[in-house]
Amino acid sequence: MNTSAMAQSGRFRARRIARGSVTEGAARAGFAARGVIYLLVGALALQIAFDGSGRQADRGGALQELAQKPFGAVLLWALGIGLVGMALWRLSEALFGSVGKDGRSARKRLMATVRFAFYVFVAYSVLSFAISRHQSGGSSDQQSRDATARALEIPAGQWLVGAAGAAIVVAGGWIAVRAVLRKYHDKLRLGQMSHRTRQLVDVTGVAGGAARGLVFAVAGAFAVRAAVDYEPDRAKGLDDTLRSFADTPLGPWLLACVAAGLVLFGVFSFAMARWRRV
Repeated sequence: MNTSAMAQSGRFRARRIARGSVTEGAARAGFAARGVIYLLVGALALQIAFDGSGRQADRGGALQELAQKPFGAVLLWALGIGLVGMALWRLSEALFGSVGKDGRSARKRLMATVRFAFYVFVAYSVLSFAISRHQSGGSSDQQSRDATARALEIPAGQWLVGAAGAAIVVAGGWIAVRAVLRKYHDKLRLGQMSHRTRQLVDVTGVAGGAARGLVFAVAGAFAVRAAVDYEPDRAKGLDDTLRSFADTPLGPWLLACVAAGLVLFGVFSFAMARWRRV
């Protein structure tokens, strides 16, 4: 067997492994872990809307909430391992492509690479919390302010922060629009669902995706404002972004609607864990 044939055979085996049952299980565990986080963040935000809870409605608050449950340490480790699985699946998509007719396109692979980096960061933060049982790095709000302050100090930092904020706004809009248009249908095994189940999945997918996109867009808008005003304190993490909905004329009811949407997105993530084509 010549070198070219051996290399081709090696790539084929690597691609088969990347799309095998282990990788599929890792992806499904990752979606389930994502669902747990969104359920907890949404539930914490609902508490803020109705009783002004001082708890943080972000990933750190969700982890603290989970740590207080029976077998909290086990749950935290399971969550972190699930997110590692999600990161590995996204890495396989970046290297070998994803399902779908354009799954090997450069655009899809770039998006998979970005998602891989994101889930590596999230998995690291969850596993660090599981080890130390303390929220590492402070709240998401403080992390956002610190990162913005550091970015503003570098040359052209104001432009970079503004561009990053604008990109997050666009990403949020893209997430919301795709959810409303039910673009996730392309990735689901719809034939395995009953009509009733598909309707329920659409409720969670549309409402949950729209709420998630809205939160992203608003957080990005705060980053743009921080860049324009050259004030790092204008940047907001997830917790402050969610609380800002209660400061609108609609008051806590808007926050409650957004929080309910995040809970629905958590449920939708469980549906993705069950019926997503991997």
